Amino acid sequence: MSAPAVVIAAPASGSGKTTLATGLIGALRRAGHRVAPFKVGPDYIDPGYHGLAAGRPGRNLDPVLVGEDRVVPLYRHGTRGCDIAVVEGVMGLFDGRIDEQRVEPVAEGSTAQVAGLLGAPVVLVVDARGHSQSLAALLHGFATFDASVRLGGVILNRVGSERHEQVLRSACDRVGLPVLGALPRMAELEVPSRHLGLIPAVEHGRAAVDAVDAMTELVAAHVDLPAVVALAGGSVHGPAWDPATELAALADAAHPPAAPPPVAEGPASADPAKPLAVVAGAPAIDEFLSSTSTLEAPVFHEPPKPLVVVPGHPADDAAGKPVIAMAGGPAFTFGYAEHRELLLAAGAEVAVFDPLHDELPSGTAGLVLPGGFPEEHAGALSANERLRTQIADAAARDLPIHAECAGLLYLTTSLDGHPMAGVLDATAEFGPRLTLGYRDAVALHDSALWRAGTRVRGHEFHRTRLVRTGPEPAAWGWRAPGSMSEGAVTRQVHASYLHTHPAGNPDAVTRFVDAARRFGRQ
Repeated sequence: MSAPAVVIAAPASGSGKTTLATGLIGALRRAGHRVAPFKVGPDYIDPGYHGLAAGRPGRNLDPVLVGEDRVVPLYRHGTRGCDIAVVEGVMGLFDGRIDEQRVEPVAEGSTAQVAGLLGAPVVLVVDARGHSQSLAALLHGFATFDASVRLGGVILNRVGSERHEQVLRSACDRVGLPVLGALPRMAELEVPSRHLGLIPAVEHGRAAVDAVDAMTELVAAHVDLPAVVALAGGSVHGPAWDPATELAALADAAHPPAAPPPVAEGPASADPAKPLAVVAGAPAIDEFLSSTSTLEAPVFHEPPKPLVVVPGHPADDAAGKPVIAMAGGPAFTFGYAEHRELLLAAGAEVAVFDPLHDELPSGTAGLVLPGGFPEEHAGALSANERLRTQIADAAARDLPIHAECAGLLYLTTSLDGHPMAGVLDATAEFGPRLTLGYRDAVALHDSALWRAGTRVRGHEFHRTRLVRTGPEPAAWGWRAPGSMSEGAVTRQVHASYLHTHPAGNPDAVTRFVDAARRFGRQ
């Protein structure tokens, strides 16, 4: 059986979900529970705080990026060895991807959708500031808006006084919702934030640990933990997600058993079967985008690329495992736990390094540069000239490189005037506005990760921009609402602002490890 869950939601953003969820995870852990932490949506920052509180990786549940059918398997995977799960929602309870064509009652990617898939009860966190008796009407609306969502209780946050709490509890009683806790206003618990949300825990260091401890103390003192545990539930079935099984299924699909030869019924045809057309470059973006409305990739035949021999480059280790270097540290904090798990299952050895200080790990045969905040560390990244030179030289020798968002910026010639790796003929700067949203994208060119024509769902989340771009072919195309292209593909480098979830695109991981294996054997 899977661990039961409670889903922490709110009427709107800014209600205190992260404080409550993080503190609840920590308080349950202190009480002796093994807690599995989750975050709805593509958020990378909140799971860092969840992980500190739980003592295990925070994970994401995002139906948009991984597909609705993978949510429960990923949940079961993340709850192994745990006796309860805490799932922090995103935005307001019913907020999700805005899609005018969707006919389902709840938005795709919303907290309500994930709670429904898990069959788990929702605890609504209400910012009590400005609320009085009218809270009853708000709760009545959320409790009755959609019958598939079970509202199990309320936690009052930022309560002003004992009298204020009494009035709010009476309002909850009127609609039959139990109050599971009431937290007083405590401004000192606010964790510093920046343009993309909270400062990641790895950057905030000791202060992040202290903040998590304070959240834990607050929740332990003001929330009825036994009542929360009693409320937790769920109705999930089926196998847990497993990276090795996922990749094996891909391999089986790519190489189905050969069909028996047909029985000849007459003279053979004089015309041989026509070969598949070779895609030499990408068709026009509009042609790609209009070729199909689904996310299934059209079939293309990709000719094998010539291998470039690199004298003296270290080969795979004795076990035949290519070394994938994965950037970490304060500047590269955006990533999913399943990415490393899939790389390992695909036969790679993963070596994490910090571009602020380190060189490339010995024997690197592939490089992953995930998202993060390079704009906050541009000077230090630039100062590590040795690493910048190593990466530029390796890219010129066809090292497979997967760069998302922060990785894209690091590969440019400069970021806010600071020299970067110079792999891409582009410059970047901190911009005036936030770019945020899901994208239905199509790969415009073959790369170390994607075949031309592959359709994926990704997410943009940045406040930087490219102010000059070079001649490299674009990585992705999509409509927003007009046709546009983004990112760059050059040699074995795939760089883009678009974040993708590896669990939703395991074939890209296999393809990348295969490219690294070829590079390592040269």
